[in-house]
Order: sequence, then C-alpha cells, then structure tokens
Amino acid sequence: MSAQAVALPTPPPIEPERTLPPALWGTIAFLVSEGAFFATLIVSYITFLNRDITGPTPAEVLSLSLVAVTTTCLLSSSFTIHAAEKALKRGALGGFTFWWAVTIALGIAFLAGTAYEWTGLIRDDGLTINTNLFGTTFYTLVGFHAFHVTVGVIVMLTILGLALRHKVTAQQENAIAPVALYWHFVDGVWIVVFLVVYIIGR
Repeated sequence: MSAQAVALPTPPPIEPERTLPPALWGTIAFLVSEGAFFATLIVSYITFLNRDITGPTPAEVLSLSLVAVTTTCLLSSSFTIHAAEKALKRGALGGFTFWWAVTIALGIAFLAGTAYEWTGLIRDDGLTINTNLFGTTFYTLVGFHAFHVTVGVIVMLTILGLALRHKVTAQQENAIAPVALYWHFVDGVWIVVFLVVYIIGR
C-alpha cells in the first residue's frame, strides 16, 4: 500500500481562543451592577412622579434648551472616545491624545451645564433635594449620574497626563478599553435619564 493511500487529512491549524481581557470582564460585571443601581433610581423617579401636593413640578422648572446642549456634548463624547481608541490601535499617539482630550472637554462641558442648571433650580425656583418628592428623586438620579461622569473625567484626566508624558502606547489598549466602556455606559444611562426626566416626566 502506497504512502499516499494511507495518508490522513491534515487538521486545520489551531487558532488561539479569542476572549476578553480580565480587566474588561471585571468592568462588564461592575457595569451590570451599576445598571441595576440606576434602574432602581429610575423606577423610583417614575413611581413618585406627580405625587407631590406642593410645587414646583417638573413642567414648571425643567427646561429643554440647556439640557439639549449638554446632552449633545455628552453623546458626542462617545464618538470622540471611540476615535481615540482607534487612533491608539493604529499607534497614532498624537491622535489618541487629541481625541481623548476632546472627550474630557465634552464631559466637563456636560458637568458645567448640570451645575448651571442646578444653580438656577435652587436659586430661582427654590427646588432643593428637601423641597418635595420631585426634588428628592430628581437630584438623586441626576446627581448620581453626574457623579459617575465626574469619576470618568478624573480617570481620563489621569490617562491624559500619562499620554502627555509619553507613557501610553498602543500595547496598552487593553488598559484603555475598560475606561472607554465605562464612558459608553455613562452615555447610555444618560439617554434613559434624559428621556424619563426631561421628555416623559414633563
């Protein structure tokens, strides 16, 4: 019997299993718990909506003009942080630094707009966290979201500082991915908060 007659088919080459880095799995698990946390706040807001016997009410004090601008800033930051990730993967560290800085600026603009809105609500409309159920649930929900945005901005500022000192390289993209995922999560949560508070709730 010839060698060709008994030859077995050659198996395909073994490719390494593709899986997420441990840091990204940890971030996903953390964000799942954060999603449950925000879901609780949103349900609470909806539950107590229009249950007040005294004002002010959402229709009386909430304005879409300012929040539309801040929402545009925050949602735009998802595109800029994605551009930063793509630049880092290409090894374009200058592009990464630029888009990362733009993302931070948009996040700060969102926080500044929130602070300005709150100042007007407290000073001009007398709405504080102790005024009524609306004030309590509004400041709790929007405030916790603003806190998460603040944490994201601080982390991104730290990474920007490292990038400016040339300590961020394309090989470290796995360390950047969890931060970007967290930021996308914050943006996604705001879409729901915006719809519930400023569209449906008014």
